[in-house]
Amino acid sequence: MTGDDPVENPVHRLGALRVFVFALFFAFGGITSLNDVLIPKLKGLFTLTNGEVMLVQSAFFGAYFLISLPAAALVRRIGYMRSAAAGLLTMTLGCLLFVPASEYGLFGAFLMALFVLAAGITTVQVVANPLISMLGPRATASSRLTFAQAFNSAGTTMFPYVGSILILAKLTPVDTATLSDAARSAVRSAETRVIVHTYLGLAAALALLASAVWLRRKALVEPAPSMTPIFRAFNLLRRPRFAFGAACIFLYVGGEVSIGSSIVIYLMQPSVLSLAADQAGKYYVPLYWGGAMVGRFVGGFILRAFSPGKVLTAAAAVVLVLLLISATSIGAVAAGSLLAIGLFNSIMFPTIFSLASEGLGARAAEGSGVICVAIVGGAVIPPLTGHAADIWTWQLALIVPAMCYVCIGVFGWFARHPLAPVADA
Repeated sequence: MTGDDPVENPVHRLGALRVFVFALFFAFGGITSLNDVLIPKLKGLFTLTNGEVMLVQSAFFGAYFLISLPAAALVRRIGYMRSAAAGLLTMTLGCLLFVPASEYGLFGAFLMALFVLAAGITTVQVVANPLISMLGPRATASSRLTFAQAFNSAGTTMFPYVGSILILAKLTPVDTATLSDAARSAVRSAETRVIVHTYLGLAAALALLASAVWLRRKALVEPAPSMTPIFRAFNLLRRPRFAFGAACIFLYVGGEVSIGSSIVIYLMQPSVLSLAADQAGKYYVPLYWGGAMVGRFVGGFILRAFSPGKVLTAAAAVVLVLLLISATSIGAVAAGSLLAIGLFNSIMFPTIFSLASEGLGARAAEGSGVICVAIVGGAVIPPLTGHAADIWTWQLALIVPAMCYVCIGVFGWFARHPLAPVADA
């Protein structure tokens, strides 16, 4: 790798590379949201409690905690394009591991497959965020990132719809707890084949994308790698604003994933819409993520006109009102208020990220790595929400994500004023 400025990359190469990066955003966004469809399927087949089935998200988002910094070290060692190809191949392996998981009919095997899949997604995400900034002039980096995030949102909107058709439409209402061990194993193996077919299709697509990225591995002039020790980044947590922001990333991802993961089960309740699983997944989960996609475009204009911190506080306050309405209502009101949260979630991650990173200067990349680790909130908060639903009800369990949004609202107000750059710690 050379120390050349990224903007010196030949212009004719950048267009093709942007297409690959947009495809990466689409892929890892869509596959992540597919967990929302997988959860009700596995819950029924393995007779799991709400808390137990949320281990799907623990296995998935736990990869961010364990893999983010090793992935960053990999990028520094072999470069962006080769690391992207490695991440895509790891994702492919994770999809292929669904085959033995189905064959053995073990919930733990599915969790292992999801962890490997998420390890690849983590690597790709560590690559994609800075890479999109390199593919063109620095002055337009924000607009390219916004456009790339739109592809991510498109994936999170489309995949649950297709996944519900492929996975949930064939959900058989069999109480596996009443079957013998042999019969239970046979049912699980047969029912999980629809999951296998879905993820085999994804494996084929990911392998093709990895091949395309690998063929262009030398197309990008990359900057010289930093020699800063990778774990030095954690001393940024001494800075109150950054530490508070990183904690809010943990809470935001946990709250967002808790709500998204529970939508299908929530809407299946007689007190809400009493829907079949495939109907809830096909028509309503995309509304939640589609709201996030629309909100990103609208929020971009709002954030230019108003203080980002105040906008974040206002969005968190609206989410709290929607959670309260959903928890105390029934029918379409309970369903609609929960789904509307996606619209107000849309601006939270990038806004928390930018407010936390403000003033870091040359250490912004290190801060990004720490924040990526904080995404592990998606592994912790959903099981807590599920256990709360087991103890109380799903409506009362909404208090868990509500507490997350209270903290986010406080952070927005705390960070409402611009922060001047500070010296390196």
